[in-house]
Amino acid sequence: MNPPAAAPDFLIAAGWEGAEIRPLAGDASFRRYFRVVHHDRSAILMDAPPPHEDPRPFISIARWLTERGFAAPEILAEDLGEGLVLLQDFGDARLRETVDAAPESELRLYEEAVELLVRLGQHDAADIRPYDLAEYQREAALLPEWYTPALGLEVDMPGYTDAWDQVLAPLLADHTPVTVLRDYHAENIMLIEGSETLGLLDFQDALAGHPAYDLVSLLQDARRDVPAELETAMLDRYKRITGAGDAFDVAYHVLGAQRNAKIVGIFTRLWKRDGKPRYPGLCPRVWGYLERDLRHPALKPVADWFDANVPAEMRGDPLAIVGE
Repeated sequence: MNPPAAAPDFLIAAGWEGAEIRPLAGDASFRRYFRVVHHDRSAILMDAPPPHEDPRPFISIARWLTERGFAAPEILAEDLGEGLVLLQDFGDARLRETVDAAPESELRLYEEAVELLVRLGQHDAADIRPYDLAEYQREAALLPEWYTPALGLEVDMPGYTDAWDQVLAPLLADHTPVTVLRDYHAENIMLIEGSETLGLLDFQDALAGHPAYDLVSLLQDARRDVPAELETAMLDRYKRITGAGDAFDVAYHVLGAQRNAKIVGIFTRLWKRDGKPRYPGLCPRVWGYLERDLRHPALKPVADWFDANVPAEMRGDPLAIVGE
């Protein structure tokens, strides 16, 4: 986690000469983050190195969100050529650690997170790509592309695609697109110090899609166990506030299954391709969500495919299953 070579000159140009650069975190992509401290002020340095990363989508969505009253980090400085962006520092209080340390806050904070999505859905979608059937299929295909080969399973790919077509196609004509942040979960929601506002992070992959998707991201969290009763209560709360009906329930579980299939594939890819063996250990939780979604009647074609192609004992931590 050494700072990029261009960071000192970038910070000087941004008015942060002499600032200390402290490693903060990386993520599942090539992006890295540092905290920049200068006397009594701090900021976050995003290193999104080209050609692997492009910070422009993050900057664009951040400004779109702040213009509509949502708390995305202010862009303090940018150097697109070097892939460096200086951001407002929201501090260290993520929703996940806050709730884990104070379980009595869980219901209140999840209610606030749900109400943020309600407000987000009241705005026309940003000028971004649509979350279309091709994208849903590309993502869902990550499971048979990475997970099943890792376990030595040969599966029916045409049948997989057809099953997803059957359950996804009806969703596309059944909603007004909203800005879907796509990674709206407890590790990307900040509690901004001295404020009741929830801060947003990791939205650079936003697409114009179904409002149920971000609700699934929040309530079927790949990195944190969300109690089933809390999930039900928050889904009911969203529907009560928005007036959404049974069609929203269908969309929630269909998109939940699609998202969880994608995540199982991504976590396996992070292990097999990128040498990050901690991710397979998160798969059992994701499989739990996926199997819960597959019990919904609308998912029968996909559930039937899984029953025929992925035995129950082969659903879990792929690293543990293969014994490596």
